[in-house]
Amino acid sequence: MRVGLSGLIGALLAAQAMAASAEELNLYTTREPNLIEPLLASFTESTGVKVNTIFLKDGMAERVEQEGAASPADVLMTVDIGNLVDLADRGLTQPVQSEALSAAIPENLRDKDGNWFALSQRARVLYANKDLDLTSFTYEDLAKPEWKGKVCIRSGQHPYNVALTASYIVHHGEEAAKTWLEGVKANLARKAGGGDRDVARDIMGGICEIGIANSYYVGLMRSGAGGPEQEEWVKAIKVILPTFENGGTQVNVSGAAVAKHAPNRDQAVKLLEYLVSDDAQKLYAEANFEYPVKAGVAVSPVIEDLAGLKADGTDLTEIARQRKAASELAEAVGFDN
Repeated sequence: MRVGLSGLIGALLAAQAMAASAEELNLYTTREPNLIEPLLASFTESTGVKVNTIFLKDGMAERVEQEGAASPADVLMTVDIGNLVDLADRGLTQPVQSEALSAAIPENLRDKDGNWFALSQRARVLYANKDLDLTSFTYEDLAKPEWKGKVCIRSGQHPYNVALTASYIVHHGEEAAKTWLEGVKANLARKAGGGDRDVARDIMGGICEIGIANSYYVGLMRSGAGGPEQEEWVKAIKVILPTFENGGTQVNVSGAAVAKHAPNRDQAVKLLEYLVSDDAQKLYAEANFEYPVKAGVAVSPVIEDLAGLKADGTDLTEIARQRKAASELAEAVGFDN
């Protein structure tokens, strides 16, 4: 009888071990897999939870809607505050109350009801000719006549610039934002377009003197990830953290949410909590040259000259709500024409 009981206990323990080792979750992400793989591998090593990654270049919301209650998605990870708010507005997320998440993420970088959480930040910064006598800048300065024919920027309809214009609307109102966009367009050295790294290229080529681009591209170019050509581009510029008048530097985020019908909710919350831990935030900074959302975690040494970020404190949800108006203003002034 004792042998039988002992065998039963052993079988139960083995079953529990197998169940623990079989813990997993399904991650839908628009982030390139190579950018987040180090984080997910570290999470699995720390917790034993396997992450099944489904990369979706676009159409995440539409796919999850179509799958409905049968969706296997546990965590929805994406870039840009507009996408995060859109997921919540469509009812595709569920609220999460977590002391770990609330303690690590500033209030303006998470949904007040816990439907989404920012995990990393990128700043919209100024690339400037390294020989310019320029040490500070405001976004409002971009429209000043002194910069006529000296500004390079990508499309005004690109999400990065739509978010910047939306932030301008929050700070100054739609009429002022329209006047500002007209001023920036008048200052362009070339037609708006290309990518952020092209701004550095065109400054090196003498096409323009300044331009707006994302901070993490500086790290990508300096690190050699973009090849030797881009290492030369970045040597031609200096980078300034601009601010709004009476505000801070405009930031956008990557973030995540727990899916409404998550079949592995506990594991999903565990992943989000891990992603704001000191170790994970450090990995974000080193792998992607992004700013951590958690205070006290250092940026990558590659962009240590940009460590003095004073992010604008505007609630990201307010900015997301102005994105449609921002896009319409860019269209109205013919920014890309």
